[in-house]
This record gives sequence, structure tokens and C-alpha cells, in this order.
Amino acid sequence: MQLCGIDGDFVRLPGPLPMWRKEVNATQWAAAAVAAKVAGGRLVSVWGSDARARSGGFTVSAAYAIQEGLVLLVLPLGAEGAPFPDISDTYPGAARMQRGIADLLGLQVAGASDAHDTRPWLRHLSWPADYFPLRKEVSGLERFADSAEGEYAFVQVEGEGVHEIAVGPVHAGIIEPGHFRFSVVGEKVLRLEDRLGYTHKGTEKLFERSAPLEAHRVAGRISGDSTVAYAWAYCMALESITGYQTAEYADLMRALLLERERVANHLGDLGALGNDAGLAFGLAQFSLLREAWLRLSKELFGHRLMMDCIVPGGVGVTVDQAASAKLIQQCKDIENEVCRLHAIYDEHAGLQDRFIGTGRVLPHLAAKLGLCGMAGRASGQAYDLRSDQLWFPYDQLDMRMATHRNGDVAARVILRFEEIYESLRLIRALCPRLLASTPAAAGANLTVADGVGMGWVEGWRGDVLIALELADGKIERCHCRDPSWHNWPILEHAIVGNIVPDFPLINKSFNLNYSGHDA
Repeated sequence: MQLCGIDGDFVRLPGPLPMWRKEVNATQWAAAAVAAKVAGGRLVSVWGSDARARSGGFTVSAAYAIQEGLVLLVLPLGAEGAPFPDISDTYPGAARMQRGIADLLGLQVAGASDAHDTRPWLRHLSWPADYFPLRKEVSGLERFADSAEGEYAFVQVEGEGVHEIAVGPVHAGIIEPGHFRFSVVGEKVLRLEDRLGYTHKGTEKLFERSAPLEAHRVAGRISGDSTVAYAWAYCMALESITGYQTAEYADLMRALLLERERVANHLGDLGALGNDAGLAFGLAQFSLLREAWLRLSKELFGHRLMMDCIVPGGVGVTVDQAASAKLIQQCKDIENEVCRLHAIYDEHAGLQDRFIGTGRVLPHLAAKLGLCGMAGRASGQAYDLRSDQLWFPYDQLDMRMATHRNGDVAARVILRFEEIYESLRLIRALCPRLLASTPAAAGANLTVADGVGMGWVEGWRGDVLIALELADGKIERCHCRDPSWHNWPILEHAIVGNIVPDFPLINKSFNLNYSGHDA
């Protein structure tokens, strides 16, 4: 078969979504990126691995989303870690991923250093330049004195009247750290450069010290607002390796939890966006709705954010007749209130003046730079795993994807409203199916096996990927990719030409992940 422009024998990975794996050489690695792009495919992630103990060398891997499904390509680099072809010219989003590989494994892209951005991305000078946390000979528990190396070299814009505004990494609110360096003339933004990595926790190394049947708890804590998506992706990857077939009830419940997670986050964002544009009423009203939503999750599933509800082999929660009635009634109540607030937002002239045309990313730029997920759909990038691929239970629910082309704050607000309505519809459709299905013991007959598995789930922010490899009954490698890896660089483009006071609004309209991005 041929995938990503490569002929050969691809290994089909078990699981609900179509996924294939193939080992390639350097020429195929570079050609596959171009072929996937030409065919309309997306780069999902690029990562490295220390496979010296198993295959005698390092590897880099790339996952591409194409029409047929997900393709995983693995490029061996030898025991010394030979340089590998740069694919950032084809997929700009790969640039920071490749910098992360250099920080964590010491693997470099081929070619002259002046042709690539070689600044550290995750390291932040908190460990020596010759220490690579994901290599097998280190524990990841080592501690180092503060580095005396120089400061991070931000790109400078020069010219008459140009000055810089540095914001962060610590912000005047309870949000995670990120540094934003603005180059401005007056209030108009000429350039923005963001720097992340402040919440790098060594999660991928922590997986290596976790038991495969317990590591879903680690995955579920990569990002609190996406705990369901990450836990499901991890369990999907583990079940793919073991060949375990989850029960119908488990798949239905996982989808219900995922949609509840989506609604909770969209409710919070719509309130915050109203507040950032001067409508405190919006924040108050949507906060009330979100709080009611989270409280019912706590009542029915034991946790406001539904942590640890998805477990290997199934789910740890069930829905009975009474719980189903509460879920359906709440969907009705929330929908009525959201419709009322939607009309207020649409008719509020001051709000729309701040939303329309602000932070615009047009479809051609979104396609070129790889904008994905919710923000991508607001800029004409019509990708959503729930409707793109036929997998249970979404193939039974006539999932309706929301898309827009204006690519501004207004489009991202409209998209949130429409996705709330669709998620509420899906939850109402899932409840009777759950009552008609029979709960099954999670993980019955699930035994750990060696191999490679992939988990790919459409979280509320975008598609979450987990690539898992088990060897000798232990986690050899677990790579986690948040959609924000693709979208943070595009935020830099969205602010250009806008004024500095609009940045909080634009930033919130994307609501990108710090913790999940840095891992």
C-alpha cells in the first residue's frame, strides 16, 4: 500500500481508529512530509526516542493525519544519533518540536546551524547543555545549580519609534506562566514572540517510572482542563498494544465524559471572553452555568473535572436511570440559558466591536501554518476526529462539525456556542444508549503486552495524541502531544496589526495550553 507517498508494507495498529506504522529512511522521511502536505494531510507531532537498548540507536518519529487515518513514520538514527532531515519548511509547526527533541535527547536536524533556530525551547538553562533528560542513562531526578549561561535571545525589531514590551512569565492572575515579547509602535503590534516551557515537568520521563496499568492517572494530570481527553488517549494507546476490545458501554461513557469536558471549557471561555471585552455580566452568568455543570459532574462521577473516570479497559463510572434524567435535564436547562446569553452577545454592539476583525487568522494562513482544533475550525480548517473518522460511538451519532472562515475572535466565539449546542445534543443522545447497554468490568482480561500503540482523541481544544511503547512489561516511551504545539506560533501572527490592549482578548479566544504543551 502507499501512504504519505511511500510504498511498502505498513503495519496496521489495532484500535478504533485507522492507524499505520512504518520504519523509513532519511530520504523517505523528507519526501513523506512533502507528500502528506500536497495531499492535504496534517502533521500531528514529531518526537524522538532513545532506543539504543532495543535497536541499537536513537529514533525520531512523525505522525501525520491523512484522509485514510493516522500514519506513524519512524526514522532510525543510529547509536550516535545522526542528524535527521528538517521538515519545518514543509510544516512550520515542526520547528519548535524539533527544538524540543534537541533539548530532551540531543538529536539535531541536519544542515548548517545558522539555517535553523537552535535556541533551547524546553531547557530554560535549568539543566546543562550536555544533559538530556529522555536518555535512558539518566533518571530525570538529577538536580543542578542555576546555569550561568546567557539570556534567551529574543528576536529584536529595530526602527524609529519601535520599542519592546515584556509581559510575563508571571502574570497578574491565576494563570500559568508564559513570556510574551511585543515589538510595538505606539499601541500597534509589529511583532510578538512567545516563550513557553516554564511548566515543563518531565512528564514523559515520569511515565517510564509508572506501571502501564496505572499511568492513565499520569496522563489525566498532564492538563486539568483536558483530563478526559488525555486519559482516553492513553487508554486507547494501551488497549491498542494489548489488542483489548472495550465494551460498548465503555465507549459510550467515554464519549459522554468527553462532551461534558468540552461544554465545561466552552462555558468558562465564553464568560472570560465577555469579561475581557468589558462585559462583566457575561462572566458572571457563564460562571454560574459552568459551576452548576461541574457540580453535577462531582455528584455523578466523583470529581468536578472527571479525573480518573476513564481507566484501562473501560470506565470507572456508570449512569443509572436517575443520573441519566439529571444529565438530560441539565442539558435542557443549560441550552436555554446559553441561547439567551448567545442573543445578548450577538446584540451587544460594544462586545461585537471588540470581537469582529480582532486577531484574525485567515484560512490560507491557517492552512499554511497548521492551525488545528477549535481555533482551526474557526479559520476554515474543517478537521474534527469525531466526524472525520468513522469510530464508535460517533459514527452512530451523526456528529455535526462547526466551522467558520472569518478566523477572528468573533468566529471563535460563535464556534464555541455552536459546539456547546452540538455537545448537549450528543449527551442527550448518549444517555438512552447507555441505559440500553450493559456495564462491563473495566479491564477484564486486559494483560500488558509489548508493542507500540497510539491514542488519538478530539479534545475540546483539538486533537490529543499519545504514542506509547511497552517493552518487558514496562513503559519504554510515552510521547504526549497537545494541539497547542501547533497553535502557539500562530498566535504570534494573530496579534500583528492589532493593538496591545487587544492581546488578552485574542489570547483568550485561542485559550492555548501551557501545562499540556510543556508537559
